[in-house]
Amino acid sequence: MATSSSLVTSPQHSSCFLKLRRDPTATRKPLLSFGSGHDQIRCDSLRYSSESHVTRRGEAVVAAAKKRHRSPERCAAEGILIGGGETEVGTLITERMKVVMLTACMMCLCNADRVVMSVAVVPLAEKLGWSSSFLGVVQSSFLWGYIFSSVIGGALVDRYGGKRVLAWGVALWSFATLLTPWAAAHSTVALLCVRAFFGLAEGVAMPSMTTLLSVIPFSNILSEKLKMWFPMDERASAVGISMAGFHMGNVVGLLLTPLMLSSIGISGPFILFASLGLLWVSTWASNVTNNPQDSPFITRSELRQIQAGKPLPTWAIIFANVTNNWGYFVLLSWMPVYFQTVFNVNLKQAAWFSALPWATMAVSGYFAGSASDFLIRTGHSVTSVRKIMQSIGFMGPGLSLLCLNYAKSPSCAAIFMTLALSLSSFSQAGFLLNMQDIAPQYAGFLHGISNCAGTLAAIVSTIGTGYFVQWLGSFQAFLTVTAFLYFATTVFWILFATGERVF
Repeated sequence: MATSSSLVTSPQHSSCFLKLRRDPTATRKPLLSFGSGHDQIRCDSLRYSSESHVTRRGEAVVAAAKKRHRSPERCAAEGILIGGGETEVGTLITERMKVVMLTACMMCLCNADRVVMSVAVVPLAEKLGWSSSFLGVVQSSFLWGYIFSSVIGGALVDRYGGKRVLAWGVALWSFATLLTPWAAAHSTVALLCVRAFFGLAEGVAMPSMTTLLSVIPFSNILSEKLKMWFPMDERASAVGISMAGFHMGNVVGLLLTPLMLSSIGISGPFILFASLGLLWVSTWASNVTNNPQDSPFITRSELRQIQAGKPLPTWAIIFANVTNNWGYFVLLSWMPVYFQTVFNVNLKQAAWFSALPWATMAVSGYFAGSASDFLIRTGHSVTSVRKIMQSIGFMGPGLSLLCLNYAKSPSCAAIFMTLALSLSSFSQAGFLLNMQDIAPQYAGFLHGISNCAGTLAAIVSTIGTGYFVQWLGSFQAFLTVTAFLYFATTVFWILFATGERVF
């Protein structure tokens, strides 16, 4: 069996990269970078001058391994040396990119599992003879559990980390998704209970994402534990990618659910998405850690890249969350019903018209994140950038919903809804990131508090839409109320929001 020294001296004959030690504040690779950069040179172009030099180098790595309580093999791969250079194996995809892509997949499943019921409720209502008002009650049952888990989930994430809490959350809501068709066939009470449990489990998704993608400043990367995965100027892009997955979940759910319903039946889409959720849990558990330093795959250079950034009226964030959830869940829960009742299109056509806005929202969300990061890098203050992004995220949907009242065709309505949802995605670079700005160490808990208020607003808006439609026979009144809520919250946000740290 080879000795530790021999194990760490073999890289001289490999095709790995040799990176000379640099200042930790040097320019970082961007989040989506796939190259090694000009500062790396192939180690096979260098040769050690003598065998004794190789031996001393190996002994240094072994000593460093003992000091850091790690294996010599891992230290050699990470390039942890004492007073010397460092060797690193070049990777095509960084570990933080893996984290953000898995988070995006989770967010996609999170929303797809919600959308399944928004589509399946149409044939269920016809089969069971539900009224429009009771249909709103069924749609809102998800939020009954969701409202309680936001604060609790945020606190759990801050205490135990996003990995463990998120894995349990996805596993539980996948189980609830699997039980939904059985509950619907059994009784209405069983269905409402299962959907409430589903919402209870899904409440940890947003706080977990907020915590995993936020950042806590630190002064010395070698002596302090890294708490988050992304540096300050990559956070908005990371959130943009994750929320793009969230919005794509609407597209996936709206397109696949009618196909599964027509080919397999009610249970088809629920079984599919529950299975995907359990597959995600197994992948997440084996590939992600709460902290970058705990990852067995991350390199020293990437660890160095993950570095950081007056009182805030917290009500600005709470009101923004209330307004965002109010409008979001009105469209999420009622869009297929809107197209079917207002324009008399069938379920498959309604699903296609409903899917288009969510698809563009996924793209515009990433654009908003990139634009936000660019503005900050070019010298604009965080406060001004957050106010600009949030103003677009609320004024745009408000105007679009007012115009939606005058749509005369499903195509015209789809265009206005596309504008509303695309522009609302700018909120991701507004109030959603603002929680990390003011309370980086308590972002999960703060998100839970504000999202609790937002969930209550979503319950009111989802049920209220049903009653407005039943009483007035039209969606116009409620769309107008929602538009003016967007406008009022925009004014409040501009007056009181800030991007400076509070906690």
